[in-house]
Amino acid sequence: MYLPAQFDVRDRALALELMREHSFASLVTVDDDGLPFVSHLPTVVQARDGAQADWVVWCHCARANAQWRHLEARPRARLIYLGPHAYMSPSVYPDLARVPTWNYLAVHCVVEARLVDSPRDKDVLLKRLIARNEPAYARQWRELGEEFQQKMLAGIVGMELRVIDLQCKIKLNQHRPESHAALHGVYAAGSPDEQALARWMERLGMAAAPAEGEAQ
Repeated sequence: MYLPAQFDVRDRALALELMREHSFASLVTVDDDGLPFVSHLPTVVQARDGAQADWVVWCHCARANAQWRHLEARPRARLIYLGPHAYMSPSVYPDLARVPTWNYLAVHCVVEARLVDSPRDKDVLLKRLIARNEPAYARQWRELGEEFQQKMLAGIVGMELRVIDLQCKIKLNQHRPESHAALHGVYAAGSPDEQALARWMERLGMAAAPAEGEAQ
């Protein structure tokens, strides 16, 4: 992706946090006509000690989805995570000769895919997703019975996506410090996405965190 130096974040812990907080990702492959093919998938990210070489993303798609066949033929793909994003008004600047923009957080991963298609391994994969999203459902899944479980498992293809490279872009007007105080104030009082951006500004040292008990 287009990544100016001022928005290029090399801290892999921040990238991992973003991937886990916004785990509904876009998987991009190339179809048989050479065109991009995109699926939007819930994921679980596993990382040992934060070392990028050990990052693995687990997800699955419907068997009717042609994307797993793309990965079977061409295992390398791109996985995109989009975090909070919001409009930025030029009114946050102290002068008028400015233009609006859009702030956002994103992680783009290059991944090497391994298909997961044995019933046992797919069951393990689904349990990872259940544990991530609704642990209480694990009991219901167990009680659905072997026949039903096997039918459901037959309808999906699992994916183990090993991260081999990534870019993390955090675009919060870092290079324009004269806007930070006003921008943080606008975002802190705004929509859920804007409030999330305000918290990321605090995380990056672009604004003071609110005092305990203070409304945000």
